[in-house]
Amino acid sequence: KVIWTLLVTILGYASSLPVGDDSICAAEDLAKYSIIFTGKWSQTAFPKQYPLYRPPAQWSSLLGVTHSSDYSMWKKNEYASNGVRDFAEKGEAWVLMKEIEEAGEKIQSVHGIFSAPAISSGTGQTSTELEVHPRHPLVSFVVRIVPSPDWFVGIDSLNLCEGDHWVEEVSVDLFPYDAGTDSGFTFSSPNFATIPQDTVTEITCSSPSHPANSFYYPKLKILPPIAQVTMVKLRKSQLGLPAPYLNVQAKSNEIIDTVSETPLDCEVSQWSSWGLCRGVCRKTGTKIRTRFVLLQPANNGMPCPNLDEETGCEPENCV
Repeated sequence: KVIWTLLVTILGYASSLPVGDDSICAAEDLAKYSIIFTGKWSQTAFPKQYPLYRPPAQWSSLLGVTHSSDYSMWKKNEYASNGVRDFAEKGEAWVLMKEIEEAGEKIQSVHGIFSAPAISSGTGQTSTELEVHPRHPLVSFVVRIVPSPDWFVGIDSLNLCEGDHWVEEVSVDLFPYDAGTDSGFTFSSPNFATIPQDTVTEITCSSPSHPANSFYYPKLKILPPIAQVTMVKLRKSQLGLPAPYLNVQAKSNEIIDTVSETPLDCEVSQWSSWGLCRGVCRKTGTKIRTRFVLLQPANNGMPCPNLDEETGCEPENCV
């Protein structure tokens, strides 16, 4: 009878736990982490249509949340919320912040919000601190790719708890996502809403499968990481101190070793129509057609072919 009572008690307790990866977290009460976001969006790694001005390649501020499995900021293959749409398209965070706050108030699923400053170039770093709790051990965040139609990078529900302890350090390579709310193909595409809205999808070197796509590199198997995030657990003696800022120059050897040189082949237009035949009557003349460069080659990509072609012809309208 005692054993049966104990078993019922244990089962009742287990059924009251939240469902998800965070239900098994038995770590200490709280943990603080430094989060360092590193942009790797260089012209060497991503030479196609690389934005050099108006505006140049850069990253928005980072907006993140620590939460339980009851909350989701964004998910691959699901529809983006209005807040994620506004952030991915325009970098506006107000609606997304409101969504996070409402989720925290209604279902107690959010422990805290964190943010880090924007990066004014494609390569660089930004950092801040975040706090996780055994009932809220998951981390999600978004960073907008600027300029872009609705493209972003981020993490969805990364669990920093392993059983009875917090992970000491974790690094994750980041790849671009399309929020599914704007139909632009290139970094500088004008605003053109996707109707009906599509789901969040990962952008790859072959998807969308369209030559105009700024990330379309058909010769690659996978895109190089466009960014990376590292989270390091802070010791108690570090609490309250500024988050460590990893200097890119100090790690230059490591970064150079991991930078990909993506070859970009020359792209040319279709041939024009043949021009007029030029020459002396009753003798073979010549006519020319031309084409022009759409995309200059980079990183030892295939060079441009001849841009004009000549052939023989018979002059017309001879007297």
